[in-house]
Amino acid sequence: MSRATLLEIVRDTAQALRDLSPDEAQTEARLLVAAAAGLPPRDVFRFSRTELSAPQEASLRSLLSERLTGKPLQYILGEWEFMGLPFKTDARALIPRQDTETLCEACLALIRGRGYKSCLDLCCGSGCVGISLARLSGIRVALADVDEAALSLARENAAINNVSAAFMKSDLLENVRGRYDLVACNPPYLSDADMRSLQREVAFEPRGALYGGADGLDFYRALAQSAMEFINPGGALVMEVGFGQAEAVSRLFPKTERTRDLNGIERVVTAYR
Repeated sequence: MSRATLLEIVRDTAQALRDLSPDEAQTEARLLVAAAAGLPPRDVFRFSRTELSAPQEASLRSLLSERLTGKPLQYILGEWEFMGLPFKTDARALIPRQDTETLCEACLALIRGRGYKSCLDLCCGSGCVGISLARLSGIRVALADVDEAALSLARENAAINNVSAAFMKSDLLENVRGRYDLVACNPPYLSDADMRSLQREVAFEPRGALYGGADGLDFYRALAQSAMEFINPGGALVMEVGFGQAEAVSRLFPKTERTRDLNGIERVVTAYR
């Protein structure tokens, strides 16, 4: 790739990624080249005739080598956008995904429609849900996770997004105190079968944030037993669910509604108090 222009380097990098990521090779190539060149991704083609310096070429080779091991692009880049906001990403927590934006949007609709003032982001991981809700609606948020490493990442993301939040280490609701108008939760929900067939990239993410028991529903059963004790009258528990789980999760609660994602999949179950 020596002395090639950015346009040529993106083309060659995309070709190297075809087998690993056939649908996203071009996009991933642009992001990797931008990272190596120290450019915003949108400027790669603006400076398409620019050449990389020798250190930048070495950086790109290193980034590409990491990606070809199957390591998620989001971990390699160290930052990813969620709900239009920047989030630090590393192996301390799950990668913020577009699926989870459906959870955020359902929460925002409730906050704006019902005037909710307080929110608990349970199983917060990177903090992307609670922090996004605070930034986009002004709601007061607390973030809870059993994993101290995930909480440390969430604290960093709150600082990046200038969000003031409370943080608590809690095994689900064990150490939670007080009540909230809204509890948002994206719990581990992969089943035994799911864990045996993980995509290559997902295997790099923390197992404890993925596995939800034999059928994937252990955390929802626990929420059904006690979550309403932490929700104010008229409040709601909003949960992300895995593919095909919405009906089973809905049956655990007396009053629910479901929300579909952009692909038409029932991705969110809301239970009302």
